[in-house]
Amino acid sequence: MKRKKLPIGLSTFREIREEGHYYVDKTTYALQLIEQGKYYFLSRPRRFGKSLFLDTLAELFQANRTLFQGLEADPHWDWSTPYPVIRLSFGGGVMRDREELDAKMRDLLRINQRSLALRSPTELDIPACFGELIRAAEETYGQRVVILVDEYDKPILDNLSEPDLARQMREGLRNLYSVIKDHDRFIRFVFITGVSKFSKVSLFSGLNNLQDITIDQRYSALCGYTEDDLDAVFAPELEGLDRQQIKDWYNGYNWTGEAVYNPFDLLLLFDSRLFRSYWFETGTPTFLVELLTRRGTFSPSLETMSGDEDLLSAFDVDHIATEALLWQTGYLTLRGQRQTGARIEYQLAYPNLEVRSALNNSLTKALMGDLSQASRALGRLYDSLMSGDLDQLRQHFVSLYASIPHDWFRNNPITQYEGYWASVFYSHFAALGLDLRLEDATNHGRLDMALLFNQQVYLFEFKVVELVPEGRALEQLKAKNYAEKYQALNQPIHLIGVEFSKQERNLVGFEVSSADSASNRSSPTEVIRPRTAP
Repeated sequence: MKRKKLPIGLSTFREIREEGHYYVDKTTYALQLIEQGKYYFLSRPRRFGKSLFLDTLAELFQANRTLFQGLEADPHWDWSTPYPVIRLSFGGGVMRDREELDAKMRDLLRINQRSLALRSPTELDIPACFGELIRAAEETYGQRVVILVDEYDKPILDNLSEPDLARQMREGLRNLYSVIKDHDRFIRFVFITGVSKFSKVSLFSGLNNLQDITIDQRYSALCGYTEDDLDAVFAPELEGLDRQQIKDWYNGYNWTGEAVYNPFDLLLLFDSRLFRSYWFETGTPTFLVELLTRRGTFSPSLETMSGDEDLLSAFDVDHIATEALLWQTGYLTLRGQRQTGARIEYQLAYPNLEVRSALNNSLTKALMGDLSQASRALGRLYDSLMSGDLDQLRQHFVSLYASIPHDWFRNNPITQYEGYWASVFYSHFAALGLDLRLEDATNHGRLDMALLFNQQVYLFEFKVVELVPEGRALEQLKAKNYAEKYQALNQPIHLIGVEFSKQERNLVGFEVSSADSASNRSSPTEVIRPRTAP
């Protein structure tokens, strides 16, 4: 198969098709949506191809057949009937007050008037101008109007750190979107996309017939690339890359159907041939990390969160559930579901290695208050694990906690929440992107964690105690017999009980019991009770 151009950063269907770029055919989904409904809403994280899908819909409705040759839509679409298309996108720029938002909306309406060759509006009011645009387009072209809205929520998301301003943005957008419901007879099709799922009541003002396909399993792969897409479309790019590594790093996003890859990650991987956190690095909001730390989020619990559909949709200026924020922005994904009476409960998890590692790296820096120290500490942790020297590992964590600036600790409320010290411990490991498994992360005072690395198994129990070490952390590890499930690996197993004193702000106990899995013989328990940093 011949190699093609990589469509990095491209969201224009015409450019991709005419200039010989790779294209994953999503027109089957377009045909299905158009045939089965009229009003749709789709939430997906940033850089997942939402804008490209909207552009594909626009070209389809405008009957530009030459662009669809060889695609699923070509033989199944009526190319004799073009429709007028109104396109509204809030993706460009940042609006910092209501006046800027109103100016943006007026500009978007003027752009559509020019592109459809319609007369200038006689109305100055934004809703009236939008309504006139819809009616004039239908009258002029003799066909009902297609409305495509991209990044519908961005003016709100850009201002979430200032709730009053975010509310103003919400009211301005509601002023615009409310026009749609009153013009049903002039409309052929509506598709609205964004990152978040603001409630219909708060934003769409009565547009109750808007069909939300965000977690419809039929459309789980509408945006993103599947495993089959890699084989069918990107086969020439896979040579020399480890397929399992690609999957571990970038696959795993799921909306109750088929899991997908983030397109942006894969395209940059194919270009550079290097595994990096491309998606995470292009815009992880500072607001997200600040909110998680301000709320005292127990970072190991990010592995085991859950919620019903109401909770996951509870995203508005006045109330943003932590689970909803993480899921809708793509830092957690749906990993399973179960029926619990009249409700469906969804299990959440990190989608892949990139997100788990990069988010915990950011969290570690936020929790420690010193970016440089946190960054250097990761290298020391890796070296300690590579050496297999458990005393060196103990010394590393004594130094790690001692490096948290005293003034920052004293003046920062996040250091006072239950689970803070265990969160530092967990996120520090998770930032390395190693094979880390949580056994029981539901209790803030305890952290049962397994690490499989360098042909060895490490089982940790982390407990917060008073000044005097209690020795219960290791006892609990042994009592729960966590080692048994890892004996089949035939690798050395190390049980490590870590005890931490909030008064001393450091380790006061570090007990180790190691066993050769093959012989199942345990070494004598080594008790290390550090008092000060080495």
